[in-house]
Amino acid sequence: MLYPVLTESRGLMDLSGIWAFKLDNGKGFDEKWYEGPINDTIPMAVPSSYNDLQEGEDFREHYGWVFYQRAIRVPAYMRTQRIVLRMAAVTHIAKIYLNGTCICEHKGGFLPFEVEINDYLQDGENLLTIAVDNRIDHSTLPVGSENGKGMLSSNMFESKTTKKRNNPNFDFFNYCGITRPVKIYTTPRDYIGDVTLTSEIDEGSAWVNYEVETVGSGEVEIEVRTRTGELAAKGTGKMGRLTIDNPVLWQPLKPYLYEITVRFHEDVYTMTYGIRTVKVEGGKFLINGRPFYFKGYGKHEDTFPAGRGLNLPMNIKDVSLMKWQGANSFRTSHYPYSEEMMQLCDEEGIVVIDEVPAVGVHLNFGGGANFKGTPRVETFDPPEAGGIRTFEHHKEVIRDVIARDKNRACVVMWSIANESDSAGKGAYEYFKPLYDLARSLDAQKRPCTMVSVQMPNYKEDCTIRLSDVFCLNRYYGWYNCGGDLAAAEAMCREEMEFWNSLGKPFMFTEYGADTVSGLHDTTPVMWTEEYQVEYYKASHRAVDGMENFVGEQVWNFADFATSQGLMRVQGNKKGLFTRDRRPKLAAHYFRSRWTNMPDFRDDKNGENVD
Repeated sequence: MLYPVLTESRGLMDLSGIWAFKLDNGKGFDEKWYEGPINDTIPMAVPSSYNDLQEGEDFREHYGWVFYQRAIRVPAYMRTQRIVLRMAAVTHIAKIYLNGTCICEHKGGFLPFEVEINDYLQDGENLLTIAVDNRIDHSTLPVGSENGKGMLSSNMFESKTTKKRNNPNFDFFNYCGITRPVKIYTTPRDYIGDVTLTSEIDEGSAWVNYEVETVGSGEVEIEVRTRTGELAAKGTGKMGRLTIDNPVLWQPLKPYLYEITVRFHEDVYTMTYGIRTVKVEGGKFLINGRPFYFKGYGKHEDTFPAGRGLNLPMNIKDVSLMKWQGANSFRTSHYPYSEEMMQLCDEEGIVVIDEVPAVGVHLNFGGGANFKGTPRVETFDPPEAGGIRTFEHHKEVIRDVIARDKNRACVVMWSIANESDSAGKGAYEYFKPLYDLARSLDAQKRPCTMVSVQMPNYKEDCTIRLSDVFCLNRYYGWYNCGGDLAAAEAMCREEMEFWNSLGKPFMFTEYGADTVSGLHDTTPVMWTEEYQVEYYKASHRAVDGMENFVGEQVWNFADFATSQGLMRVQGNKKGLFTRDRRPKLAAHYFRSRWTNMPDFRDDKNGENVD
């Protein structure tokens, strides 16, 4: 799906701002709130998550539908074109009404969707209503519990409450609403529908392969220009191969983006594109033929009070902090991040592992569905037996994230899921078709992975047979051997030697310890800033020097909000930075480590430091 841009042939309107808003009281659809102006609304910022923008548990913990509404007018000069309403992300289920008519429905809270609206517009003012459902269950991604027990619930025993509430099967807050921009864009009636680009490089030359999809027949023209506007290559036809002499490659922290212009009849579309290659070879992860080492984080789109709402200033700040630390990468844990963040990573040279919102596909994690002693339900049991119902939706989000991000130079790997029941019965049969789908859809043939949860039977993990890179979430010294770092280091080394022996690249995609900012002690004990540093040192001693270990992404970049629970004190405190981006002691430790560690293993200028 093409990102909406303003060109000489395309108009663009941003509907960000203050909308009318109301929590559904159970009567919204029966009373047809979408047919006219809603009574007794409050103002609500779009984009944002609504949860923290009003006070009270009824608002923050709302369960079910909410309604957004605003008036729109489309200028007359746009009405001769094809007019598209585009939602960048609505969490989790959306129904779109224009002048009282439902014109679109969508499931999935982290990827864009759109609908043509020409036939529904009327002259003058139009009423746009977006109904949003935040409920999660065994059919949604992320997954929610259906039996009243969430992953880290504070209710260890049966609850007597009759109030309905979401119970996430994941460890981050279920922020919801219209979290990314709503836009209207226009195209000519015959228009450019999609563009797919791939690169090849060899001895001072590069080739850009392209395929353009159009609505309507006719000739396609394509140009590649440098940053200074010089013509680097051009071609005609809907498919082709362009030669770039003396190319400047996109590289981690040293990005270079060419400008691509596609013309078809009256339509013109422009985009940036970085020329680079990605490949797994033996135990190495190669970018432009060189062995890359991931230095960075798991992360969240999480700020106060916007929640998971698009926060452009914080995106800029976060990338600045990454570069200050010498980091070069992050994973979009646990859902695709905004298109604006992905573009920023293209422009800043930040390497991204792009993850779909498949978190919680594990009904037995931390007690899960079987905590109360009910008959055991396995994750991949048939739906009628209580198993998950996510498979078809899982395919949808894989298709959508690859369609959205396939041309991003920053994206070097697809993550199919996070901490799933990957050693459970039926896991291989569930995930194998999803890997096959991702590989068939990506013209760049990026590596595919699935982030593995810590488990005693790790040798039975289906990712061993499926993944190009083994991505490991491991907490030796916190959830395992907490407070005993010597034992944690030994156990970690023992497991990592197994992964190293398999001959493929492997890396940490999560490892960390909860740390309360400002809590210190002369002896490094759990929750102190000193313990966090010693935890990381022990983890590094376990893996440094292993030939196939290709990266370290700490958990987490910054503290973030979670549901209430016995293991969380107003959120997860594993950040190297606080939620408002103040550094903990470990942030300075990693700055020293990473700035003395090269981004590529064949770069001898730099070495690991402890």
